[in-house]
Amino acid sequence: MRTTEAIILAGGMGKRLQPVVAGIPKPMAPVNGKPFLSYLIAYVRQWGITRIILSVGHKYQEILSFFGEKHQDADLFYSIEEEPLGTGGGILRAMEHVLTDEVLVLNGDTMYRIGLDAFEDFHRSRDSMLSIALRFQERTGRYGLVETDLQHRITGFTEKPDRSGGGWINGGIYLINTAFYRKNSHAERFSFETDLLPGCLPTGRLYGYQTGGYFIDIGTPESYLRAQHELKGSEY
Repeated sequence: MRTTEAIILAGGMGKRLQPVVAGIPKPMAPVNGKPFLSYLIAYVRQWGITRIILSVGHKYQEILSFFGEKHQDADLFYSIEEEPLGTGGGILRAMEHVLTDEVLVLNGDTMYRIGLDAFEDFHRSRDSMLSIALRFQERTGRYGLVETDLQHRITGFTEKPDRSGGGWINGGIYLINTAFYRKNSHAERFSFETDLLPGCLPTGRLYGYQTGGYFIDIGTPESYLRAQHELKGSEY
């Protein structure tokens, strides 16, 4: 059975992007006349996902007003953070709306085009509890590396390594077993990347899916401008 639910983390303010799109939530930043978030919704819809939970915070009313309860034939639900909960806490609260045992989770400011069917097959073939779509980066100085063994089990995370050469980094797409996540969560406010993931390593149930595909992060004015050109004429 394929994944039918997704959580999109759409609560960011985007401080670095504010000089360009001041006053609006980062996922609402317009790309060729429509919010970046609409590209992400179209992206998960083409996988057959029909139920999407938007984890929102900063000026969430603008997101709710634009998208409503249904968009592109997907049912939308809103997990609202009145106070920032961190990425980990945001996912945990959004899971209150999840009905299935597994959920796809995506960052609301990045697009990484991978094949979900292959990602799911990888996840299930290893009985993984939490799988991360990894992408290869030639220059890793700005990024944390994800270390894996020969079976693709995640063995460590290295923050901004002081070394040359490429490596595999977190692509911002996850398949997560909801019971596993709840069991290993911290207090209400915590970071998914720096608190939960390293703490789950001893379980041996985290896997990294090494893949490729188009990637864009709109978090800086430079990359946001690049998205205007690269996503021109694209549905997602």
